[in-house]
Amino acid sequence: MRGRRALGRQFGWLWAAYAVSAYGSGLGFGALPLIAVLVLHASPAEVSALSAVGPAVGALIAVPLAPWVEFRRKRPVMVAMDLARCAAMASVPVAYAVGRLGFVQLLVVSAVVAGARIAFGAAGGAYLKSLVRPEDLLVANSRFESTNWSSIAVGPPLGGAAIGLFGPVVTVAADAASYLLSALGITAIRDREEAPRADGRARGRAGGLLDGWRHIAGDPELRALHLNNMLVSGLIMATEPLLAVLLLRELGFPPWQYALAFAAPCLGGLVGSRLAPRVVARYGRDRVIRTVGTLRAVWLVGLVLVRPGVVGLVTVAAVELAIIVNMSLYTPVLATYRLERTPAHLVARTLTAWSIGQQASIALCTALGGLLADLTGPRTALAVAGLLVLATPLLLPRPDRAPQPGPEPSPSRS
Repeated sequence: MRGRRALGRQFGWLWAAYAVSAYGSGLGFGALPLIAVLVLHASPAEVSALSAVGPAVGALIAVPLAPWVEFRRKRPVMVAMDLARCAAMASVPVAYAVGRLGFVQLLVVSAVVAGARIAFGAAGGAYLKSLVRPEDLLVANSRFESTNWSSIAVGPPLGGAAIGLFGPVVTVAADAASYLLSALGITAIRDREEAPRADGRARGRAGGLLDGWRHIAGDPELRALHLNNMLVSGLIMATEPLLAVLLLRELGFPPWQYALAFAAPCLGGLVGSRLAPRVVARYGRDRVIRTVGTLRAVWLVGLVLVRPGVVGLVTVAAVELAIIVNMSLYTPVLATYRLERTPAHLVARTLTAWSIGQQASIALCTALGGLLADLTGPRTALAVAGLLVLATPLLLPRPDRAPQPGPEPSPSRS
């Protein structure tokens, strides 16, 4: 079957490196907001600021990195970004051990990790496009997506248990170590990667910074999908710190139950991501984007119904399961379509622009959610996010308007 086909040893190393990093991040899922709540006793606005300001600053850091990533070999860039994230995350347990951990440091760590993640993703997407055949891109993206969700399914329960046994920063240390192992895995790839060739105009500082956004803005389908993705991601991610405050502080859930409420539904991500190639083959990419893109947005408002005890835990898990199944099917299809519509010499800048827009939306929605929660309470803020996301399917492109990607233009050499 298509989903089981071998993609080569070099892809295997790349997948393994991604997996070890993903599982480390799964262990540390929500670790920084959790530390802010349990160790630094942060307010709802501070917890939301941690989830908003750090990624926003990280997105600003990533802006000048985009041309730098585009015109360099991608594997060394990926290694450098892994090492940067390792150093940033490792600083948290060190500062905690010596009694110097503060809220500002958490903000700085969040920003560095966010910026490095964007640069890594841009380099990784460009490298993947050169590593596998075009017809294998959806299978490759589906495997990455399934790994991501399995890591979240396994990681948070283990992370919650580790926090209970060893303290609140142990999962951050594990996350730091996973980035180091990922860097080692990427260095094991023996593919002879050629240095990209760029013309003088593309290397120009202003042009290099804006070319990714120009490509997205100039493609009606990518533009619509990007705007939809920004709003859906922003509104869904804005609920994470709100739920942390609601479940941990107001409803009294222990950390392990909080982690379980998010981890168990991630098993649905394995189903959606592994089915993506088959569903696209049967129903077509455009229909999947429209239908599944709509379904992933209709469940969030259910979080308003969360109550104490087992019923509340089941409610959170059910809502998250419905969202995750649809998102895990949608995401690899979107990622493949985005790569197909982007010329090779623009991939890193386009993916950087896409990620920056998404991070900016998450930061803005999270900050506004935190302010609204301070004024009205986290439950009201969750209701507002759930109602707003119901309008986002209107931004999805209509299938009958979606043109098939044409031949990839070659970079100009003026």
